[in-house]
Amino acid sequence: MLSLSNAHLLVAILDPVADQARFGARYCTGGYIFQITDQRCGDLLSGPTYPFSFNWFDGQGIPDSFRTHLADIVDTANPAELGIGIGRVSKAEGKLPGHGAPAGVIDFCQWQVTETTDALMFETQQSFLGWAFGLTRIVRLCGRSLISETRLKNTGQDVVPINWFPHPFFPHYETGEACKCNAALHVNLPDNPGYELLPNGFIKQKNLPWGRGYFQELDFQNGQPLTVLQKHPKLGLIAASFSYSPSYFPIWGNKNTFSFEPYLQTDVAPGDETAWTVTYDL
Repeated sequence: MLSLSNAHLLVAILDPVADQARFGARYCTGGYIFQITDQRCGDLLSGPTYPFSFNWFDGQGIPDSFRTHLADIVDTANPAELGIGIGRVSKAEGKLPGHGAPAGVIDFCQWQVTETTDALMFETQQSFLGWAFGLTRIVRLCGRSLISETRLKNTGQDVVPINWFPHPFFPHYETGEACKCNAALHVNLPDNPGYELLPNGFIKQKNLPWGRGYFQELDFQNGQPLTVLQKHPKLGLIAASFSYSPSYFPIWGNKNTFSFEPYLQTDVAPGDETAWTVTYDL
């Protein structure tokens, strides 16, 4: 496992080669933040099965996903799809029961990893059918801020569709309060069995502890780039700042964890490049 550290935090990041057994067909394999440890109060991140077990689909920490695999829908004989930041994945074989995601990776993409005193940079080149692109992931630690940056340069003939989201997993706060979005997003929460919107703007998990997980789409208006305040049992609050306004924004939690999933959805034309960042202030 790779790491970044300073006087405040220790950040564990999965190694694309040494930690390959922890990867599957869901999350990007470069820049996967597995755990953040506060030097005074311990581990800060959780996961759907943490601390009891780990599996590639549920993950833990702060994985991120491009979600949509690239495939030729006409060529039904081709058994492969391209997972951005993953590699060639199985199109039809090895479904994980109940999750609808391919369980098998045919071959992983190869990352060049560059280490500096405060950052890790992961670079890969991928191509499949008419798609080709360079992907760069940079994880940087500055004081108590952890910055995750992604860049994609389209070098192929076809448009590359981006359907990306981070999946930060947090432990439950004792009151059930979870997260609060900046006012410019104008978030509303439909009536549902798992969550309620409090007068102070925080979304609360209802009736903890849960015996099952709850997924809920948020109603919101697109506006300024997103900022989320997340309640945390050890730190009080964590702030997450995004360089984009989400186009789709669900939340999810189960008995072990809570997560928000703000999607970035865009198309990158041949010859074009796009970049975005997420900053976690801890």
